[in-house]
Amino acid sequence: MKAFEAAYIRIHKSGELTQKIEKARRLLSKCTVCPRKCEIDRLNGEIGFCMTGKSAIVCSFHAHFGEEAPLVGSRGSGTIFFAYCNLLCSFCQNFEISHEGEGQIVSDRQIARMMLMLQKEGCHNINFVTPSHVVPQILEALPYAIEEGLSVPLVYNTGVYDSVETLKLLEGVFDVYMPDFKFMDTEIAETTCRAGDYSIVAKSALKEMHRQVGDLVMDESGIARRGLLLRHLVLPKNLAGTREVMRFIVRDISPDTYVNIMPQYRPCGNANKTPGLRRRITEKEFETAMEAAKDEGIRRFDTRKRTFMIW
Repeated sequence: MKAFEAAYIRIHKSGELTQKIEKARRLLSKCTVCPRKCEIDRLNGEIGFCMTGKSAIVCSFHAHFGEEAPLVGSRGSGTIFFAYCNLLCSFCQNFEISHEGEGQIVSDRQIARMMLMLQKEGCHNINFVTPSHVVPQILEALPYAIEEGLSVPLVYNTGVYDSVETLKLLEGVFDVYMPDFKFMDTEIAETTCRAGDYSIVAKSALKEMHRQVGDLVMDESGIARRGLLLRHLVLPKNLAGTREVMRFIVRDISPDTYVNIMPQYRPCGNANKTPGLRRRITEKEFETAMEAAKDEGIRRFDTRKRTFMIW
């Protein structure tokens, strides 16, 4: 197999990364980084929906072994968890981070050092968790890390409420996109995320991600090198609309999309305010979701063992 070279190294050498950084930074002055389009001046400290100003906030960074098999391998995925979020699902499993902002303000050089430390630990990739609202800050950190030897793939781990305009700035930066397509239904999206346009936005974002990187490609050890890895969290009473999500993936993205259908939903945060979200899913609900994905034509699934806690 041809020796791997991360996409961002090539655009750094060409000078294109500098241009992308400048364009991304301009988005912050009247913020349109994400589909919320708050149009506030984050460069001068104004705060919008994501509660994040000029600098990113990081909760933690470490080797993570709970991610998908192609990311974890034997040495873990190097996750950097950003605080706050542009989606703010009421049932978020990381509520303290996404809603309450648990973490510390960091500079671009500090983010670069985190990346380098995770690579030094042996992590197979750098996995940016909830990056949609801090794309400019991530881009600004990259040159410092590249100059110090960063070379592993970058993973964009998102709730897929992403602006296509912003995603286009990331072409040639991220080798792996890992979107979590949450639901199709407008009502549940509005109720839980104040984002009634979620499915429309997510569909456009997924098409752009796949255009950039294609289906997931792994090396001889099964480690992700480039491509799209889709997540989908099964919700009680089929509130996630699993069949409709998978039908879209097969028809509009690719039947060879690598898919992780996740059974670990539990009522967190403000989930109890939504009647259908007050309990975990049942094993039957998960089995039905898997059957729907297969019926619709999905061919590649994550292979980790699933454990159920039903109550």
